[in-house]
Amino acid sequence: MKITKALTRLNGSDSSHFPDPVFVLLHGWGSNEYDLPDLLRYCGAGSADFASLQAPIAYGMGYTWFGDWAHEGVPEGESLTRQAYDAAAAIDEWVKANIPADRRVVTLGFSQGGLLAAHMLRFDPARYAAAVSFSGWLAPGVMDGDKALEASQPPVFYGHGSIDDIFPDADVAAMSAFWRAHGTLSEHIYPGMAHSINMDELRDVQRFLESNDLIRPQIP
Repeated sequence: MKITKALTRLNGSDSSHFPDPVFVLLHGWGSNEYDLPDLLRYCGAGSADFASLQAPIAYGMGYTWFGDWAHEGVPEGESLTRQAYDAAAAIDEWVKANIPADRRVVTLGFSQGGLLAAHMLRFDPARYAAAVSFSGWLAPGVMDGDKALEASQPPVFYGHGSIDDIFPDADVAAMSAFWRAHGTLSEHIYPGMAHSINMDELRDVQRFLESNDLIRPQIP
């Protein structure tokens, strides 16, 4: 698996001149790399460097990170563990080749991309500074980076809708429980929202990014 296309704005060459992080954006099932960059404007990160990656597997009119699933782009069990690792390895390979090693990286994704945004912290806790997971869930099993996360407790935003029925309740609970133990979790549940993103969530992400010094505070 290899990432061959990305929409990027990478102005910074090193952290001494560009201390702000690079946002790595990971779209959802059947979408593409144009899906998420505009959301940065509503999160207070409209001028930030970013790389929005196209998932490697063509599906319908868009792309997918996972080629096999139990339902609606959602793999389960060992299949999910394996496919999440393969996708994370492809993302990490692209990051190593294209983003200077001294630039902080914040991952942000929706659905499949929401799973992978948080999963990248498990893949390499030293490389990825924080994660924003819109409507993601947790890949089961233990990863090599999990133990290090217990010590580092990176900031993780997890937002999802109260009527999102894409994942079983147990999967959402597993995501919450894992990141309460392995990160500094900011979890928000949005009443009446299904598998989507709303403006309240984007404002909460802005506050999360500001409070963790990942973007500069916005002037009211």
